[in-house]
Amino acid sequence: MRRTLAAALVVLGGWFGAPAANALIPYVYLPTEEELKGSSIGIGRTAAQLLQLGQPEQAAKLAALAVQLNPNDERFWSILAEAQLRSDDLEGASRSLARSKFLKPEKAGLWFAEAAIALRAERPDDAVPLITRGLQLDPNNASAYFDLGNARIMQGELPLALKSFEQATALKPEFWEALNNQALVLYEMGDLDEAIRRWRAVLKIENNAEPMLALATALHQRGEQTEAIQLASTALAKNPNYVLPLHQAEQLWGVRIREATAELLSEPQLTNSVERAQANATWKKSQ
Repeated sequence: MRRTLAAALVVLGGWFGAPAANALIPYVYLPTEEELKGSSIGIGRTAAQLLQLGQPEQAAKLAALAVQLNPNDERFWSILAEAQLRSDDLEGASRSLARSKFLKPEKAGLWFAEAAIALRAERPDDAVPLITRGLQLDPNNASAYFDLGNARIMQGELPLALKSFEQATALKPEFWEALNNQALVLYEMGDLDEAIRRWRAVLKIENNAEPMLALATALHQRGEQTEAIQLASTALAKNPNYVLPLHQAEQLWGVRIREATAELLSEPQLTNSVERAQANATWKKSQ
């Protein structure tokens, strides 16, 4: 900026002659640090609004500007991380969250957010200590216990996963996703009856396709064919993606229940339902 101004003055001097001693010297206005911080707040808010409107790429550009203007405000780094995450820039999101966490390490949500990125990148070994540290700061966070349970499933630590999911529902009894995952873990551990009991409890809270199909699979294994076929048909109509083993795996279904579900879906009574679901499935692997 200073070089540009000097060059401009030289050109002007050549055109109009040397300025008089008492002439005003042109200058470029430079905002104060406080003014820059004030501008960053408005820009950060706009970035957050763009995120709410589903425009993460535009939000990321504004958030990047906000952190340039005010690099010591962890809120802007958090907004940037969220925008980067929604734009599938996991590395950038991790760097931004690390910066935010450095600025405000006592904020539990930042530890949980970084763990969520690690889980999305299928790095449960990195996620577990991050969630554990966050829970030391916020021990009553049911969602964090749920994420910890998912990380433990990914590690193959099923008893620890079950404990985490149970801690989640102890804090939030209507947390049906955590209750559903308890049943998934119990099924893999061989406790069919208790898994069925908990899936029935889930369906009293939320009439969702995942516990519905899982329950159908468990009932099929126990020989209760009529209810199993009915539940499976309804589940596939509600969410056709569950006909796909890859989608089941992404939802952390274990090997046992995926194999048992394949047996259920091979029943002749479900042929039409399975074919419709396969035709209507829209699943794409999360990045």
